[in-house]
Amino acid sequence: MEWLDARCHEIGKYGVLQPIYSIEGNHDLQETTLDHLEGYCGSKPVRIGNAAATHRQLDIYGEVMDAVNFFNGYSPISYDLWQHITELLEWLRSHWQEADTGIWERRETPQRFVHSRVMCWVAFDRALRLARYRGLPAPIHTWETTSAQIYEQVMQQGWNERRKSFVQYYGSEKLDASALLFLTTKFAGPTDPYMRQTIERIRKELTRDALVLRISPTKRKNSQLDNDEDTFSACSFWLAESLAQTGHLDDSRLMLEKMLTYSNHVGLYAEKIGLIGESLGNYPHAFTHLSLITACYHIDQALNRGKMY
Repeated sequence: MEWLDARCHEIGKYGVLQPIYSIEGNHDLQETTLDHLEGYCGSKPVRIGNAAATHRQLDIYGEVMDAVNFFNGYSPISYDLWQHITELLEWLRSHWQEADTGIWERRETPQRFVHSRVMCWVAFDRALRLARYRGLPAPIHTWETTSAQIYEQVMQQGWNERRKSFVQYYGSEKLDASALLFLTTKFAGPTDPYMRQTIERIRKELTRDALVLRISPTKRKNSQLDNDEDTFSACSFWLAESLAQTGHLDDSRLMLEKMLTYSNHVGLYAEKIGLIGESLGNYPHAFTHLSLITACYHIDQALNRGKMY
């Protein structure tokens, strides 16, 4: 927890957790485009640095608090770290309604992304669990009120009745595969009709066999293809996991088995899979492999439950 303690300590200086750090631990990652290079297979632009270092990504708070709560089950966190966490949540309490760049680090205008709001709820939910479990000093009533406000807002503004699905951001009709994580984070349960309808909509509109797009496709300029990006490997494993949790075990197993054929000769995955099955993007992609592990775990759990009857 030393890294987390150091990052939380920076709140007093920066007021927010940064989404990305260099290998030296700083966040001075000014992005530069190298126009004289064409990139792999002509995949311009070629960049060094990363503009995401300046992004506001509110989902980070939920991911951090989920990790802290999990870690505490094995090794109780210190009082000093808890103090930094309460400072972090005090900042989030005042800023959770603001627009951000979201989990996908969109370069367009910041939006009020639904996934970011859900992860803000996760931050307060896990903090409340931790405070009650350990008896740590905390503004319980304030956190409960904020948590309830976030939940109600997501259900009222993040759900699109016409689309019968959670959407990418408030007021949008675009789908976003990050909604599949609402089961993993316990924001919604596997029998929740909102979640079931969202999964079905994602299967219908974002899924190509076993491959899943991150967001609703749009037409590329000068192209007849209704697809502005390649499929994102982690999303396929999220869908397989969601299908297992909602009782579609056969579909889940088939999807997992198909995805296993897209790994390379040593079993590793790239960030994305192209239109003809080629590996693209960051490689190897840790996020994808974590998603593979959790999908296998939940499918195994579902299989074992079936054997009990």
